[in-house]
Order: sequence, then C-alpha cells, then structure tokens
Amino acid sequence: MPELPEVETVRRGLEPHLYGARLSRVIARRPDLRFPLPEDFVQRLTGARVDALTRRGKYILAGLDRGDTLVIHLGMTGRFVVEGGRQTGTPGGFALAAPADPRHAHVVFETEAGATLTYFDARRFGYMDLTETARLWSHPRFAAMGPEPLAEAFDAAHLSAAFAGRRQGPKTLLLDQSIVAGLGNIYVCEALHGARISPTRPAGGIGRRKVAGLVRTIKTVLESAIAAGGSTLRDYASVEGAMGYFQHDFQVYGREREPCLTPGCRGVVARLVQSGRSTFYCPVCQA
Repeated sequence: MPELPEVETVRRGLEPHLYGARLSRVIARRPDLRFPLPEDFVQRLTGARVDALTRRGKYILAGLDRGDTLVIHLGMTGRFVVEGGRQTGTPGGFALAAPADPRHAHVVFETEAGATLTYFDARRFGYMDLTETARLWSHPRFAAMGPEPLAEAFDAAHLSAAFAGRRQGPKTLLLDQSIVAGLGNIYVCEALHGARISPTRPAGGIGRRKVAGLVRTIKTVLESAIAAGGSTLRDYASVEGAMGYFQHDFQVYGREREPCLTPGCRGVVARLVQSGRSTFYCPVCQA
C-alpha cells in the first residue's frame, strides 16, 4: 500500500491538471470501489472547480468550490493516468506493471482545459467519497487521525506521550494512524534503523533522547523519499513515469541477509514478522 511519500508524489502529479480546474464531465463506470460511491457522486462533481488539492495522511483531498471535498485513497493498486491538458503521464503510477487495463478504468474526470484523468484500480481496494468541507475533520477517516509526521505538532513530546507505558514495539505504534498519520511499513523500518532503535523493544522503555532522535529521523527519511518521488518499491513512479530513486538508498528494507550499511557495523540485516508485516532491522546496531 502506498505510504505518505508515494501519495504525495501522486498529489503533486495531479496538481497541474486539477488545481483550479473545472470538472466538465465525470464518469463513474461502477457504483463502488472498496465501498459504494455516494449516490449523487457524479452530479456533485460535474461542473465543480477544484480550489485546493492537499493530502492528509495517505489520503488526497480535492476541495471544491461547492463546499464539498473529494476524498481519495489509492488502496493497493489505485493509480491515475492523465491524458491531454498540460502533460500526459501517470502521476505516481505503476512503474513495473503492464499497461493499464481498460476493464479497471472505474472513474474518469474530464476538465474544461481538456485533461482526462482516469482512475484505474485492478483490485478495487481504493476509496472515494464526498463530504462537506466544513465537516471534513469530523469525517470517520480523519476524526481520530494523529498529526502529520512533517508537521511541528509531531515532536518528541507527542511521541513520548504516545509511547509512555506501552509494551508494544515502536513499529506497531508508529503504524497506528491515530498516533501519527501516513507512516507505513517501509519508512518505519528505515526510521527505526536510522535512529538505532530495536523494533522489538517495548516503546515505553525508550528514553526521551532516543524518541527525539526518532522523530528527527522520521522527518529526514520522509523528506528524502518525497524529494526522490517516493520509494517506487514495486509500484510507484514519478510524475513523468520515471522510476524514483529512494529505493536505492534503503538501509534495511528488503535487504535481509545483506550487510548493515551503518559505518563500522558488522551486523547483517534480519527480518522478522510483526502483526503480519515484515520488519527489517540490524540486530547489532539496533540492539
């Protein structure tokens, strides 16, 4: 599933085509994705202008001039293909997959400027909804969501309070979207390695100084990934369709049995399963 950097890559790719654009035509080729689309989905979108295109956690938010916000979650296989308009390409699209199958073209957005943005989703784990902008933050998807990891609100005090008294490992808690929004398996593994924190250590036993270092490392890892256009591990490419490069900088993720890249460390990257997800770490420098 795409994580914050991949979703931000897609948002930035869509922005030149959607921000300030008026939707001249909207086509929903099926009544649902992961969940049913609103019954008046097409009517509420057709003719609306996109006044804002932002991101919250792993969601893309298109604020409309009619007082609604279009909420988009890409799921595991959701992607957009853009044709016409200012440029043609696949913002954050699949880099290694076969060409988009027309059978999976579920939602189409056409703009007055001549761009066509088609949403493809082979497994239909994606999600779209419309909600009143004034009530956006009380929406069930956002009401309990934690701070953005790149925002000032995500700091050592916040994370220390979230870790206090907890026996779970830090990875489990960092994947909890009510603690911090947008983090996923890849970047949590990378951040824990960068901060030299064991993924199996009870979070409540991690000292304030270590927590502060973890917060800084999370921000650095995410900023580097966004600058590189996301990890593109298997799925996501840059706006121009080229592979991103952050995956070449992975220190531990996907590197089981390979030497740890920490200078002076003689450890070998190991993998364990936590809550059904693979965790990659160095048993030596993350002891």
